[in-house]
Parts: sequence; C-alpha cells; structure tokens
Amino acid sequence: MIKRLFFGVLIFLLNVPMHGQGVMATSDFVKELTSNWEGERFEDGRPKVSDALLKRLKNIQIEEAWGYLKNKGYNNQYDGGWKILHPEQVMTGRVLTSQYMPLRPDYQQVVKEKGGKEKRDTIGGSNSWPIEILKPGDIYVADGYGRIIDGTLIGSNLGNAIYTNSQNGVIFDGGVRDVAGLLDIKGFNGWFRGDDPSYLKEQMLTSINNPIRIGRAIVLPGDVVLANQHGVVFIPSHLVAELVISSEVVGLRDVFGFQRLREKTYTPGQIDTKWTDAIKADFLKWIKKYPDEKLPMTRTELNTYLEKHYN
Repeated sequence: MIKRLFFGVLIFLLNVPMHGQGVMATSDFVKELTSNWEGERFEDGRPKVSDALLKRLKNIQIEEAWGYLKNKGYNNQYDGGWKILHPEQVMTGRVLTSQYMPLRPDYQQVVKEKGGKEKRDTIGGSNSWPIEILKPGDIYVADGYGRIIDGTLIGSNLGNAIYTNSQNGVIFDGGVRDVAGLLDIKGFNGWFRGDDPSYLKEQMLTSINNPIRIGRAIVLPGDVVLANQHGVVFIPSHLVAELVISSEVVGLRDVFGFQRLREKTYTPGQIDTKWTDAIKADFLKWIKKYPDEKLPMTRTELNTYLEKHYN
C-alpha cells in the first residue's frame, strides 16, 4: 500500500510543470490547441496557412464562410458591429492573439517578471510585446473586453510598428486613438469597437497566443481571419483550404445558375433548390468547358473536389 502511494505521488510530481505559465503560450501548447493542422508551422507553434490561400480567401463572402463553419459544427466564429478604418477593403491573415484585463498591481508585477524572463522589454509598456513578435501576414487580434475610453490599445506609433512587422492590420475588441494617424499608414487596416483620444490606462496585458474571446466568437492562435465591412470570421486553420475551394465552387454554381436562368433552361425554383441529377450532370458538363484562366483554383484542385462531392 505504501509503495503504491509512493509511486502515485512520484508520477504526479513528474507530471507537474516545473515552471509556471509564462505570458506567451508555449509552442507545444499552441500545437496541442491546433492539433488538427498538418502543415507547416511558425516557431511559436502557430499553423502557417499559405499566402496563396489567404489571397483566395479575400474573394469569399462572410455568409459563405459562416455557413461552411456552421455546417462543420463551428457556431461561434463570427462577430459584427465594428468600426473599420477602410471598410471598402477586405483583410485576411493569420491570428496572433493577446488578452487584456483591468489592471491589478500584484498581477501586473507577475506579468512584468514573467515578461522579463521571456526577454521582453520591461521598460516600455507591455502592449508592445505582441507587436514585437508579429510575422508578415499576421493579424494582431486583441481581447480588450470592449473598453474604449482609457482602453485604446494603439495609436499611430504602434500602428506603424504593427504594419512594419506584419504588413497587415488589427482586430481589437477595444479602442484605438489617433485615427487620423492610423489612416495615414498605407496598407494598414483595423476593426475596432471605437476611438477615443485617451491613453491606455488601468489596463494590462495578461497573455499572448492563448485562446481569447472576441465578442461572441472564440479565437485560437493560428486561426485565419476573413474581415470585411460585414463582419469578421475566425476560421480554424485546418478548415481553411476546404472552406475556400467549397466557397469558390458555390460561386461557380451561381455563375452556371444565372446563365441557365437567362437562357430559360431551368426555372428559378429548379435552380434555387436541391439540384436534380440532370442539373448536376449539366453543371459538370458546363464546368469542363469553363476557361481555366477564369477559375479561382487550379483545374486539378477543382477536379479533385468535384470527384469527391459530385460523384
């Protein structure tokens, strides 16, 4: 009995982390969070969805992405009601997360000490820490719990630093300041809750690259963002490729359907409901003749998708 108890305690101690949680999630933890991803990763463990897919994603409608995710059981990936620097533009990119909370001195001291051990700048504000590790194509996504007054996570100085490192923009469940200066940063865009001239006050960074909540959405590091004037969708990395091509095929189906309606080959009721086998066969015949240069995907990708879903 004593021997079994001894070995039980020993096993427990061997499984207890020897070091406390840091400010930034470990690469192993990020890999565990995103274990369904099978491709390339960054050093911090985040999935590295290709630039080519990010570019194609810009042509996908929010409703199509939302519908695809909902059909997969991901019902909490969208949030709306944003102010946007350039609402006419679409932004896609890979998520780097950060979380902010109301300031508490003892906890702030712990965060500062942990940041020092992670070799972060402890002289300036900790709100620069996520910015310093952004990679090209990243989108800085921050949970500022909707705070605007005294909750301005960036102004034009940090905005310039963000764009220099990521060549992209931000999504903040919080505020920004100096909107005029942010608008002057060519190529930079931002989705945020509001703007205010106040500085960041009584608020502190608590974590980087951990799961966060943005409005009614849950966001993991390495998710992919699709953001436009209609809202923001956070897409799990392992679903991006199929989401993109399935949405692209929906677009091609629409082109086919509109053409056949103009030709009066089918009635609106026939096109706007589940297709018969005859209409499916007609679509497959039509798509074979569709010009390759007009396809949003390669012909090989299209054929693979059609063989899987239309046979």
